[in-house]
Amino acid sequence: MDKKIWELTADEVLKKEESQRTGLSNAEVEKRTEKYGKNVLATKGKTTLLQKFIEQFKDLMIIVLLVAALISVFVGEGVDAIIILLVVVLNAIFGVFQESKAEEAIDALKGLAAPQAHVRRDGRVQTVKSEEIVPGDIVILEAGDIVPADLRLIESASMKMEEAALTGESVPVNKTINVIEEENPALGDRKNMAFMNSNVTFGRGEGVVTGTGMQTEVGRIADLINNAEETTTPLQQNLAKLSKTLTWLILAIAVIVFIVGMVRGQETIIDMLLTAISLAVAAIPEGLPAIVTITLALGTQRMAKRHAIIRKLPAVETLGSTEIIASDKTGTLTQNKMTVEKVFIDNQLLDSKDVTPDANHKLYDLMILNNDTKKIDSELVGDPTETALIAFNDEKDYTTDHVISQYPRVAEVPFDSERKLMSTVNKLTDGKYLLTVKGAPDELLKRTTSYVVNGEILPMDEAELRQIRDTNHELATQAIRVLGFAYQVSDEVPTVLESDVVEKDLIFAGLIGMIDPERVEVAQAVQEAHEAGIRTLMITGDHRDTAGAIAKRLGMITDAEIDTAVITGAELDQQTDAELAKNVEDYVVYARVAPEHKVRIVNAWQKKGKIVAMTGDGVNDAPSLKQADIGIAMGITGTEVSKGASDMVLADDNFATIVVAVEEGRKVFANIQKAIQYLLSANLGEVLTLFVMTMMGWQILAPVHILWINLVTDTFPAIALGLEPAEKNIMKQKPRGKKSSFLSGGVSSNIIYQGLLEGIITLFVYAMALRFPDHAGEAQIHADALTMAFATLGLIQLFHAFNSKSIHGSIFSATTLKNKFFNWSILVSFILLAMTIVVPGLNDLFHVSNLNLHQWTIVILSSISMIVIVEVVKLIQRSLKK
Repeated sequence: MDKKIWELTADEVLKKEESQRTGLSNAEVEKRTEKYGKNVLATKGKTTLLQKFIEQFKDLMIIVLLVAALISVFVGEGVDAIIILLVVVLNAIFGVFQESKAEEAIDALKGLAAPQAHVRRDGRVQTVKSEEIVPGDIVILEAGDIVPADLRLIESASMKMEEAALTGESVPVNKTINVIEEENPALGDRKNMAFMNSNVTFGRGEGVVTGTGMQTEVGRIADLINNAEETTTPLQQNLAKLSKTLTWLILAIAVIVFIVGMVRGQETIIDMLLTAISLAVAAIPEGLPAIVTITLALGTQRMAKRHAIIRKLPAVETLGSTEIIASDKTGTLTQNKMTVEKVFIDNQLLDSKDVTPDANHKLYDLMILNNDTKKIDSELVGDPTETALIAFNDEKDYTTDHVISQYPRVAEVPFDSERKLMSTVNKLTDGKYLLTVKGAPDELLKRTTSYVVNGEILPMDEAELRQIRDTNHELATQAIRVLGFAYQVSDEVPTVLESDVVEKDLIFAGLIGMIDPERVEVAQAVQEAHEAGIRTLMITGDHRDTAGAIAKRLGMITDAEIDTAVITGAELDQQTDAELAKNVEDYVVYARVAPEHKVRIVNAWQKKGKIVAMTGDGVNDAPSLKQADIGIAMGITGTEVSKGASDMVLADDNFATIVVAVEEGRKVFANIQKAIQYLLSANLGEVLTLFVMTMMGWQILAPVHILWINLVTDTFPAIALGLEPAEKNIMKQKPRGKKSSFLSGGVSSNIIYQGLLEGIITLFVYAMALRFPDHAGEAQIHADALTMAFATLGLIQLFHAFNSKSIHGSIFSATTLKNKFFNWSILVSFILLAMTIVVPGLNDLFHVSNLNLHQWTIVILSSISMIVIVEVVKLIQRSLKK
């Protein structure tokens, strides 16, 4: 009977998987990819184009139109029925196109945000997409990684994993490489296994892939549930609710009009039924949800090009209302490229440029040996602090490779965030062992009993401690990060590799001061955020002095504020949640904080009613990222756990990108507002026109007229408004706040007066055409009047699209014609509208007459008056606001 994977030794598993510790060759990976396929979970098949097309006909509005077509056939109006069906089909085709474009945008973003894994192939460590992993691959794991496939561990250094999603155990599990002899152990007891999608919370290790895709434990679960269906976003739900409410409201009005017409007895049942349907067609903004979706999707694509990858569509809209940005310092506000600036050695503080490393000073060897940096193709890979230490020695021609090979590491006590130290044991050439310790100077000094000066080891005293601590403080006030180094030489490797046993009676060797320079563009971005009414906070694990100094250099605080605006994690612990909520506006910089403090900070601001964006990159940042209104993960340094918990990922880890994303979010919101104002005011104008025509007993516009107007004016111009560039003052405005909606900021009142204005102008043209006809004959007069009303109602909406390019701003500016797609959409829409009147044959199909120059002049001037009147109203609104 074959042994289970967990019953085999590491070497036996490698043999079984036909692999080796140096990894597979690239050629072998290609073969196995063909055999096993991609390392992905099976998902439900995508909706086909035909299915999408059929879905378009399930909308209530479309059903109403199909009823209208049937009625037209019943009364002998076959041409009307054909036109209605043609418009319905065109709408359906365009709906499919919009849906496909939105899917493409979202799929592209999923690809950009695909998780990655570190594997060893051909003896080299490579970073690949998780989907490219195959059975037999050697995967390298570190704290913060998500396990990309099922693995049998072959190395483990204090590694712990969180497997709650699979086992239900909330406590991380200690991992080992030992054989498990228990028969059929539970999933949580297979401690030499690592399972796909579990999280590495501590330590590091390596494993050989034993299962990918649907052959993993997660894959077996996925096979049962086969992925939950995607739900619509809250934004889409709100818009659908708005559309549904409008639909039932207008249908109710249509029924009233039908009843009134029948009571008056001037029209037949069929005529009044068509009239009621015309009214419904005029009122319902059937294209609104699709237009909003595609505007959001295109916004996410633009953000991705600017290094902000949106993982959840609602985040686009929420970004625009962000009031607080709580940002990590390292890598986001700074370059995450540590550089050695100062060296404290032999009781002297020196500039790095004045130092020449040599073997006579233990400090330089300690910098190299107590270090997990790896060199891959001459590139340093690892923690920025550690790579800076190696880079410093390499640049000074003190060959790090030689030191590492000469004194190999034989044991270690990994870094722990609680004790803030890391230790290694390296074998010396004389057979003895060198214990190296690196970490926070305050913690290191607690464990030192002596120090070295010019090769002489002296007992530690108060004077020496004071000098070291003063030097540490002096460097910290200059925003310089300080690491202390100590060592000890012993005859054997410690039998118990624990801090209390190993890290004691140490010899202090020196301090290294490093700086992570602020990003050049961040100070300007902080200023832009301030002008936009957004408050920027710094959250860091660094010392209070270091954090305050960087904040001051970035313009976040002044010298006068440095004592009051900076708070530490220890000081936070002394405040209750209620006290923090009361005092939170006093603080700008949070220093020496733990991840759990971030959740408290977010909660405190949210209790103030603020919309908070929070950045994070570690496993423990996930709770605060989920708690924030916008969770922002780092794309380069961020763990897969933090990315999975986020709403947005910064592809460049740059704070300035957040401000860019906020601007894009504000633009998307503003453009959707413009489209909503345009669509609803246009539909209100159509409803008013038809309602008054019915009440006056006039000949009214038919369903085909309204359908055609909606097709040519609602589709292209509304989408084009979603592509408008940001208005120049968009980042000078205050955030709109949580309670705002697409109808706030004067949009609802604009919709009402502009809709009424469109209807009044159209009715005025109709009445004028009846009163002062250009042709004789009652039938011709009514045909001309109806045609002029049809042309005016269509054109007035096209001209009103220009008004809608800004809710309150004037369109008479140099940027009015900047949106080329908008210009073309207006031109195409105008041609499609005019064709129904001027092209012989088409005008017969649409029951309209050919207008003369005088009639066209009246139509065009009346339509243009919409621009003039609305711009005058906007001018008055701006004056009153000032």
